Amino acid sequence: MAAHLKKRVYEEFSKVVQIPHEEIPAKKLRLSKPSKSAALHIDLCKATNSTDALQYLLQFARKPVEAESVEGVVRILLEHYYKETDNSVRLKIASLLGLLSKTQGFSPDCIVDDAISTLGNEKSHQVLAQLLDTLLVIGTQLPESPAIRQRLIEVAYKHLSDTYFGVRNKCLQLLGCLGVVETPLTKDEGPGPSLGGSRDVQSIISDYFGDQDPRVRTAALKAMLQLHERGIKIHDIIYDQACRLLTDDYEQVRSAAVQMVWVLSQLYPENIVPIPSSNEEIRLVDDAFGKISHMVSDGSWMVRVQAAKTLGSMLQVSPHFLEQTLDKKLMSDLRRKRTAHERAKELFTSGEFSSGRKWADDAPKEKLDTNTVNLIASGACGAFVHGLEDEMFEVRIAAVEALCQLAQSSPSFAEKCLDFLVDMFNDEIEEVRLQSIHVLREISTHITLREDQLDTVLAVLEDSSRDIREALHELICYTNVSTKECIQLALLELLKNLNKYPTDRNSVWKCLKFLGSRHPTLVLPLVPELLSTHPYFDTPEPDMDDPAYIAVLVLVFNAAKSCPTMPALFSDHTFRHYAYLRDSLSHLVPPLRLPGSGLDLVDSRCGSGSVESAQLFLQQSLNRVSIIQNLDAPGAQDLLDFTIRDLRRLGELQTELAGAADFCATYLRCQLLLMKALQDRLWNMAVPLCLKQNVTATAAAQQILEETYKLEFLYSGLESRQVATIHHVRLQAKALQLVLTARSRQGLDPLISSCEKFLQDIESFQRLFLTELPHLQDSFVNKLLELMPRLSSCKPVEMVKILQTTLRQSGMLHLRLPEQIHRATATIIEPTGESDNPLRFTTGLVVALDIDATLEHVQDPQNTVKVQVLYPDGQSHVIHPKPGDFRKPGPDRHRLITQVYLSHTAWTEPSQIEVRLLLAYSSSSASLSSPSLASKLGWNDSLDNIPPPEAAVEGTIPFSKAVKVYIMPKPARR
Repeated sequence: MAAHLKKRVYEEFSKVVQIPHEEIPAKKLRLSKPSKSAALHIDLCKATNSTDALQYLLQFARKPVEAESVEGVVRILLEHYYKETDNSVRLKIASLLGLLSKTQGFSPDCIVDDAISTLGNEKSHQVLAQLLDTLLVIGTQLPESPAIRQRLIEVAYKHLSDTYFGVRNKCLQLLGCLGVVETPLTKDEGPGPSLGGSRDVQSIISDYFGDQDPRVRTAALKAMLQLHERGIKIHDIIYDQACRLLTDDYEQVRSAAVQMVWVLSQLYPENIVPIPSSNEEIRLVDDAFGKISHMVSDGSWMVRVQAAKTLGSMLQVSPHFLEQTLDKKLMSDLRRKRTAHERAKELFTSGEFSSGRKWADDAPKEKLDTNTVNLIASGACGAFVHGLEDEMFEVRIAAVEALCQLAQSSPSFAEKCLDFLVDMFNDEIEEVRLQSIHVLREISTHITLREDQLDTVLAVLEDSSRDIREALHELICYTNVSTKECIQLALLELLKNLNKYPTDRNSVWKCLKFLGSRHPTLVLPLVPELLSTHPYFDTPEPDMDDPAYIAVLVLVFNAAKSCPTMPALFSDHTFRHYAYLRDSLSHLVPPLRLPGSGLDLVDSRCGSGSVESAQLFLQQSLNRVSIIQNLDAPGAQDLLDFTIRDLRRLGELQTELAGAADFCATYLRCQLLLMKALQDRLWNMAVPLCLKQNVTATAAAQQILEETYKLEFLYSGLESRQVATIHHVRLQAKALQLVLTARSRQGLDPLISSCEKFLQDIESFQRLFLTELPHLQDSFVNKLLELMPRLSSCKPVEMVKILQTTLRQSGMLHLRLPEQIHRATATIIEPTGESDNPLRFTTGLVVALDIDATLEHVQDPQNTVKVQVLYPDGQSHVIHPKPGDFRKPGPDRHRLITQVYLSHTAWTEPSQIEVRLLLAYSSSSASLSSPSLASKLGWNDSLDNIPPPEAAVEGTIPFSKAVKVYIMPKPARR
């Protein structure tokens, strides 16, 4: 009994009660950030004088402020503003208010009243101007609030009568940025000059065109231009006031006035304006053209540059006014010529003829004022002549560019300005010479060069600058000449150029190719002389290694393409040389039909419809592949193999579609590699038995990743749909790598980190291509996003199984081609790699190797193109060319002319090094340039609060053929 009782007591008092874990309330931690306003208040209270307060404010300006803290900070700043007596501190506070108003996510409408109230008691003009600048910032942040806009306009109008120029400037800037036509101001709304009833913003601003301070006059003109940029139509009555400001004493005013006159000439070109002191009227655009032409002779070179540039955009001006700018003689002796009938009528109405008894009784009755009577301002006569002869080369360049714009729209003007542009080829500044050559190239379709003009043009071939010579070669390619003597002269000078500068070989040959094809009838009478043929005697066969002889043949063969009678003048060896050049320089020698010599060479390409038929074939190939629904479908591999082969061959035959065909073939190659890596035999056998297949699949996954980076960065013209498709393939390759990592059993820690990284990749894909997800139905990434909650919470092993199943069941995405897609290509011209003579240099020293390459469809080559040098011992050097080494001869074309410095230890015999061009890429470059980054920046443009981007993948892609160069480092002599 006692034992039973003892046991029961123990049971009763030793009972253990376990409280379930879920019932314990978790402690919630609230992380509170330190209040910016409290810290600022403490700092300002600690300040014993204005210098300390200013230092605290400067330190505060360097730190970011969150949007929710801005209002509290503004209250503290305003509170201190009212207490502060020092102007510099109040000025800094006013500046900080404007900066805080720009904070992303903060609406500054709550501080408008306080900011306006501070204006009332402010005595300092500088602080007042800064406060108005803050109000301007607030107004631009709240464009959809008409009430606040109206209040700010009234504040600006009220302070327009301030004596300090800075305050008036800011008020005019406020009116220009916020003023609207629909809200007229009345005289009761504030003091202002010359008020009379209701007035709009434009008339108020125009009142300050005559302000005593030139800075205010400039601000008034800029405010009016700001109204124009906002879409408000400027009144034509402003034109006379703007014209008067063209003669202002200050260059900033004249510069703004030139811009104002140009704007009005574009708004009201057909308005009729009277000529002072005359009964004549002309169009407003012609009058503005004359007045701006007069500014080409201004005392300030900056105004002259602006006037010359502005003239180039005035395409609506009348032809006779336009042509007058090339003639220094004044128009019509500064007055309108009267007809004989008008002169006889005036003589009859005078009542008598001159008797000769009275001195000068037949003199003109009115006094001639040369500044008012002329139909066009005297400065417009020869305006471009003055501009092209200006002492400042900036003015000369601006005049040349303006001539180009006007000549492109007027063939008759192009012919008249030809002599002036050719004269600019002798300018002492290289930049001016280069610009005049480019301009003449752009208007070459309208002009034909005479022999004397061509002589002046060809004299530039002696220039030591390679850029000048190549620009001139480009000009001659597109220039029409008038006589066969011109062809002979051009050929002679180009051969001299070839002899003096052998590196220009390819450029000269290309120039002669176009020269011959444009002038076949002029080349025909020169053929016996050029080829040194004789009707009776057999002449010696020239040397085919001579670049000058090849240049002559290129000229003749391109002319022969359009001249069927020319081949009859060829010698037997000329036909053999044609066959040789057609194979070795096919891009310079056209296909010809040469009868009578056993040669019947015609173009093997299709007709005009070849591009359309090739495009149709490309689309049919993609449609044929799109029937593959699953990656392990039977026969899919063979179909992909045949399609890839067809597309690669299509790219070789049709250069116009080479980029699109290569892009499709590379994409299908990725799908084929993925298909082979997911074969049944690899995944159905035990892990220890599949090591060999595992290695193959790992290599395939790595190759797919490399190909996707090529697809993304080597091709231009891609749309968002294609980029999403590329990233989708990359995600499949990364999933395959993750599965293979788990099968290799390297350890749990690498697997966990790989799983986390893959989940980040999925989230990144969803964030980047949110708009493209509807087009990715039933795809691999679509299934993963549906399983995302499960993937985030499961163990790594289970996640790998899900990925393996999803990867094998995923279908192949159909590729849709964009309109234009181009592959970035590079061709190394120099070195050619054909020389057997080694480049010798002393061991330990350097030797310079000249690199000349042509780049096609490369985006931002200054930052992406690199030169790689590979030595025989496996060493590799990558050189980044200077930005100045790149030229842009045409759209989507760049030229790289640089030097690479080589050095090595002593060799016993010469060996070859390989030189190739690389295209560098970074996977973070696209995301960093996105506009979403700008929206995350704080009020002081700080990058501190932005989370760091994921690890960017950087690499290089070879995009040119390797050129081999013999070098021989010799041991140094002791």
